[in-house]
Amino acid sequence: MLNGLLRQLAKLPLGWIHAVGGVLGSVVYFSSATYAARLRENLLRSGLWRDEADFRRILGRNIAESGKAGTELITVWFRPVIPAVQLVVSAEPIALVETAEQRGRGVIYLTPHLGCFDAAALWAAQRRPITVLYRPPKIKALQPLIEAGRGRDRVQLAPANLSGVRLLLRALRRGEAVGILPDQVPAQGEGVWADFFGRPAYTMTLAGKLAQATGATILMAAAVRLPHGAGFAIHFTGFDGPTVGEGSARALNAAIENMIKLEPSQYLWSYNRYKVPAGAKAPD
Repeated sequence: MLNGLLRQLAKLPLGWIHAVGGVLGSVVYFSSATYAARLRENLLRSGLWRDEADFRRILGRNIAESGKAGTELITVWFRPVIPAVQLVVSAEPIALVETAEQRGRGVIYLTPHLGCFDAAALWAAQRRPITVLYRPPKIKALQPLIEAGRGRDRVQLAPANLSGVRLLLRALRRGEAVGILPDQVPAQGEGVWADFFGRPAYTMTLAGKLAQATGATILMAAAVRLPHGAGFAIHFTGFDGPTVGEGSARALNAAIENMIKLEPSQYLWSYNRYKVPAGAKAPD
């Protein structure tokens, strides 16, 4: 019943869905002091603003954009595949993707919490199957909804555990693609501490290990939200840093930082990026 309702809502113009999301973003921000404080602090300490007026401009936009990031999933997940993919109006430079695919060793798309990463995954699935790493929700009742919306067409879901990593490896060895949120805080033992906007953040090492094991190409990707519900523009950059050893995690965070600079107002600054995972030793 809920899926049917969401499919009906997905028929609405994306601009309307975003308008509702902008309002909900403000409701969440002004109703949760913890959420609001984390958002402001992370944005403030990023340094991606020129002066106080610019900080307030980005903050105001980010409050609305964070709400849009939630409501637009109705459109991306529950609109039929082809119309949903058509929301991606550009993907550049496409030569990076083509070159990576021609190597035949798989593609690792690293999509930070920027814009609509689900739109990027659905777009990539039109070129070849993609296996996306995700963290199952704490609320079990949401699991069927996520599976119905996110795991469709040629998008396969892989849980963030050992069995999910095996699925990623198999996909790459078949020459397919995988998608990972590289700025998601990993579990203890699955990351190292590295600076992210000048602060130590527990950073995953999985992408580099997958590339080393399979020879896959790593590409950074972000589906930036366009104004007035016009859709999404995917931006790709290559990853030229080391994939293993000292400095690899910092190189990854530097690549993420550069992606965020494309549109700072669309990054999920409210995400608890600097938390210490259970069992991990806090940085000195």
